[in-house]
Amino acid sequence: MDDRVIYEARASVLADLQARGVATAGTVSVLDEACSQRRWWVQQWPEGAAYIAGLIAQDVQDALVDVHGRADRTGLWPLCEGCGDAPLHALHIAPDLGGPDPSWVCDESGTVVAELGRLGE
Repeated sequence: MDDRVIYEARASVLADLQARGVATAGTVSVLDEACSQRRWWVQQWPEGAAYIAGLIAQDVQDALVDVHGRADRTGLWPLCEGCGDAPLHALHIAPDLGGPDPSWVCDESGTVVAELGRLGE
């Protein structure tokens, strides 16, 4: 298997972690674990390569909730910054299966905020 799909997905998710200021050693370890798990998945289903980046982003998001909880800003990664007075809430990856062409979408408004890997733009 060509690992480029995993490396590209890792780079996109890492860029978004950095854009929101949560690219710590712990969150990067979570990202690396998600990449490791999805490497096996894409080896079993090569046709699923278009879904890998979004699935890795979802895996990291789920793991951060498990580690930090929803009361912690890191557990709400990536936090929506566009809803003003609304309660704190996270963005989510759409489409739900992670691809193809995954984007971060606001849970409250349904607004597409950025493509995966482009939260800092």
